[in-house]
Amino acid sequence: MKSRLTLRNAEAAPLKAIEPFGAGAFAERIQRDLKAGYRLISFFAHKASSHTTRLYAVIAYDDDGLIRVAATNVADSFESLTPDTPQAHLFEREIFEQTGIIPKGHPWRKPVRFIAAAPEEAGVMKFHRVEGAAIHEVAVGPVHAGIIEPGHFRFQCEGETVLHLEMALGYQHRGIERALKDGPDKRSIHYMETAAGDTTVGHATAWCQALESLAGVDISFRARAIREIALELERLANHVGDIGALAGDIGFLPTAAWCGRLRGDFLNMTAVLCGNRFGRGLIRPGGVAFDIAKPQVADILNRLDEAYEGLDTAVPMLFDSPSVLSRFEETGRLSIHHAVDLGLVGPAARACGIEHDVRKNFARRPEPSTRFTISTCNTGDVLARGMVRWLEIQRSIAYVRDRIRSLPDDATMRPMKALRPAHFTVSLVEGWRGEICHTVITGADGKLAACKVVDPSFHNWMGLAAAMRGQQISDFPLCNKSFNLSYCGHDL
Repeated sequence: MKSRLTLRNAEAAPLKAIEPFGAGAFAERIQRDLKAGYRLISFFAHKASSHTTRLYAVIAYDDDGLIRVAATNVADSFESLTPDTPQAHLFEREIFEQTGIIPKGHPWRKPVRFIAAAPEEAGVMKFHRVEGAAIHEVAVGPVHAGIIEPGHFRFQCEGETVLHLEMALGYQHRGIERALKDGPDKRSIHYMETAAGDTTVGHATAWCQALESLAGVDISFRARAIREIALELERLANHVGDIGALAGDIGFLPTAAWCGRLRGDFLNMTAVLCGNRFGRGLIRPGGVAFDIAKPQVADILNRLDEAYEGLDTAVPMLFDSPSVLSRFEETGRLSIHHAVDLGLVGPAARACGIEHDVRKNFARRPEPSTRFTISTCNTGDVLARGMVRWLEIQRSIAYVRDRIRSLPDDATMRPMKALRPAHFTVSLVEGWRGEICHTVITGADGKLAACKVVDPSFHNWMGLAAAMRGQQISDFPLCNKSFNLSYCGHDL
């Protein structure tokens, strides 16, 4: 009887351990898992040979800290999982877009980024239309006011009420996954550091974990601690910036001004670690390229205390204001049912009451994972997404203080080895937007045969669209900022 491959986070196994199911058994197994509450974290096609295309489904068992992998071989089509398990819908659309293999029965095979016939023309696609005498359409982007990435939004409205929102992305597509094949080489880590530029540490860590597992290299406890500190500083800078952006969007200027400055303070703490405010150059296969000396420890602790003193004034001022609460509450509300169906991750999911966090569920630290507390709310609105960020800020600051005061005393880098041929690994990291998933397969020559990178934005863009249904179109900027998703992270 065929069985699935079971892995821990960033654990590698021989590719031959994944025995492909028949098409029917594959679909039945995946649907049973997702209906039981497990999550589809990656689903992709890989051309295993000139005659064989294989589908891989990667399922997260959060409560057990396990990852299970199932596969099936396909020709020109397969039975869509989407009608019964909506989490699969965007993955299946991507498979169709990239390979032409048809997910039969999929209700909406719209391209994810570009039509196959003209891949250079991002955003050229048909949009859903709502018909009626009172219906009007609003098109926004891809060029926006302000210095932000391009993306197109198409609203179907009745008066001010949004009935449907579709997004056309792809303008930031760079072909990163294709460029990683046949590596790793000197460019690979730089691709990962810029996969989503505000998530340098998150993606670089996930990538290095994958390579280390394939090479059979265990990094030192000190290097792991420095990576964790850098990851939390990245989370702090972005969460603080997001709270300031939410305040600015409703004209609450005291918090907007304070958080705008304090975001820079947290970025500067990362610069203390490695000389770069975004953490570039810090995370490398085998460990970290920079150590933390005692003067840097004292410097970062002082900066943390000063930054938190400002935050402890500016953020409660925002959430204690009745006018702010009246604007945030019930705006862009998403139920836990919809969040589960769509496979949301990160603060957007935790704001709906979903207790998923890689830092606890898939922890790789030697300490017990029960030390980590997941921050949640249950209303699923703008207020909840803001409050989850504030809770995480406080816990991240406490975590950084604890880790930096008790750094293990060993090496920061260990030599890398050649990657083991014909192996498979899944690496998870809780980035500040949510779960980052890197799945990597090596070929018989030990080079990278397939790399599937899933940024949290890939899961969450559809959550923004669902949150806008029934809302006023004037609520879109606020809802959009409360998710704050990445265009380039989606368009790998």
